[in-house]
Amino acid sequence: MNSKRRPILKLGVVDLGVESASLPNGVQVDLAVIRHPGAAAIVALDDDMNIATLSQYRYAIDAWMWEIPAGCRNPGEDFFACAQRELGEEAGVAAARWDRLGSIVTIPSFCDERIEVYLARELSAGVGVLDHDEVIRVSKVPFTETFEMIRRGDIVDAKSIAALYRARDFLDLERRP
Repeated sequence: MNSKRRPILKLGVVDLGVESASLPNGVQVDLAVIRHPGAAAIVALDDDMNIATLSQYRYAIDAWMWEIPAGCRNPGEDFFACAQRELGEEAGVAAARWDRLGSIVTIPSFCDERIEVYLARELSAGVGVLDHDEVIRVSKVPFTETFEMIRRGDIVDAKSIAALYRARDFLDLERRP
């Protein structure tokens, strides 16, 4: 990582700067880069094969989005602690069983955000306290229905789509003898 960074804007999780970079082919360029603290996303699956699904208002696109619980890490927080906290805050759910499903990088052309993806099971009631800028409605949706929602274009959030497919693959492998 190049330390030649000119800060442009730091507001919330957005840390935009221009970085002087030397590419592997030897070309020197100035690149706009957003540095991000990282996040966790959770597929919370209950015993009846329903998942906690959020309908969340997203100002940037002026629309309600179907998503899974997810959120940014706090300073010094590891990804797993972030996942546990976000599941409680956004969906009001706690989980006794956790499986890490891997990570995704959202927009590598200009942002270093990495999202760790988890499958949460053995759910119970948790503490639900939304951030002041979150407008969320929580629903239970059959796990199989979420793939129909993806096909119909109801779920278009990339982290949610990736996480749901990762969870399906994980569960399929788990069921094999």
